Amino acid sequence: MNKLIFGNLVHRPLRSVISAFAVAIEVIMILSVVAIFYGVLNGSRTQTTGIGGDMIVHPGAASSMMMTGSASADVRIAKVLDALPHVQVAAPVNIKFTAGATVENIFGIDFTTYNALRPFVFLSGGPFKNTYDLIVDDLEAKSGKGLKVGDTVKVLSHNFTVCGIVEHGKGARKYISLETMDALENNPGKASMFYVRTENQPKYEEAVRNEILATDGLQDWSVQTIQEFLSTLTPDRLPGFNIALNVVISIATIIGFLVIFQSMYTAVMERTREIGILKSMGAGRLAIVSVVLRETMLLAVVGTTLGVSSTYLLRHVLRARFPTLSFEVTPVWVFNAIAIALCGALLGALYPALKAARKDPIDALSYE
Repeated sequence: MNKLIFGNLVHRPLRSVISAFAVAIEVIMILSVVAIFYGVLNGSRTQTTGIGGDMIVHPGAASSMMMTGSASADVRIAKVLDALPHVQVAAPVNIKFTAGATVENIFGIDFTTYNALRPFVFLSGGPFKNTYDLIVDDLEAKSGKGLKVGDTVKVLSHNFTVCGIVEHGKGARKYISLETMDALENNPGKASMFYVRTENQPKYEEAVRNEILATDGLQDWSVQTIQEFLSTLTPDRLPGFNIALNVVISIATIIGFLVIFQSMYTAVMERTREIGILKSMGAGRLAIVSVVLRETMLLAVVGTTLGVSSTYLLRHVLRARFPTLSFEVTPVWVFNAIAIALCGALLGALYPALKAARKDPIDALSYE
């Protein structure tokens, strides 16, 4: 029976290859979409953690989407926060969300206080010296044609000069001075939020929160620890994240199901006489079903292996071509993608297998 299964697949090589590739594409689609979705999400978490602040303070209610809001806080609040007990550093930041050629957050920072949260590691160049100076991280510098200190980059519709390249993982890919950001927005002296570093974190976090909320004018502000903010950066807390993910996975599964269904149904129709011979030799319905399903599972195993291998190759290519793109292939989702592809292939072959098993041997033998 094993020879028969291999013989059937080899006898129709083009259909076998197409079926295996359909399963591979299904696996690649699932893993790639998940890798990009979770890569961006986890990348944001890593960048936020690397800033060095213990708490985030900003006007209005807490939200995982607060970084897209306008700058409405007076930067002088930083001095008020810095004067509170157990506060070591309060750094004002104006974050500008842009969706032009790329989607990114540009950080307008007060270099002295932002650097005090956790020092930048400069790979070349140094801090801001002029109004239109720009600091980029190493991944941004590697992307595209590559950037060097002294190069000119257009940011927020203005030309900036790269003054420093730093290690990635400190909030953003591009940094300009807070004063320049405010001037470009015609909104002087404003910030989106304040990153606060406390003494003996997390010992004094709750005390600092209470002190901030007891300060005149700050009673309605949001005060979050970094861990509380990171807890909002989850699939369940982001609007549409799970919906978009499930829609793409469902489409990929349906494609794999239909290709396998069509392939195995056609194969059963073409092998009517062969099925009659098997039945006349004593093969039962279970044996016939087993032949069809085993063929399908062999194709599915080859397809999933090709799909997983191709996804890891794609990750390598994307990392080389787009250094700033977060593409995370996790073992959990590799297992999930394999399970989805195998189950979809099995379901796609089930009806053709049952149809083959129900064929009458006499009618099958007389079929031309």
